[in-house]
Amino acid sequence: MTLREAQDTVDRWITTVGVRYYDELTNTAILMEETGEVARLMARLYGEQSFKSPADEAAAPGQLSDELADVLFVLICLANQTGTDLTEALARNLQKKTARDTDRHRDNPKLR
Repeated sequence: MTLREAQDTVDRWITTVGVRYYDELTNTAILMEETGEVARLMARLYGEQSFKSPADEAAAPGQLSDELADVLFVLICLANQTGTDLTEALARNLQKKTARDTDRHRDNPKLR
């Protein structure tokens, strides 16, 4: 699925199942909430934080993919609401990063 297809698919879902988009501020708050859920799992899967139970740990990989999808879904909602074409935005962003960081990362001794 391309980014454009994802934006169209989310829009169809919102208008048929979800009734309507939440307003932009609500979706921004939801995005922060979902991002926090990803951070909680990352701290436990890859950081020093521990799970409360073995069952929580066993379910975590599937939860991480679901939480990442939640972040993507809300991000796509915000893009749709603000008229942002994510394909164009990502292409522009990569061009900016390439021009700005051509030597920066290659010359960074911390990355060796």
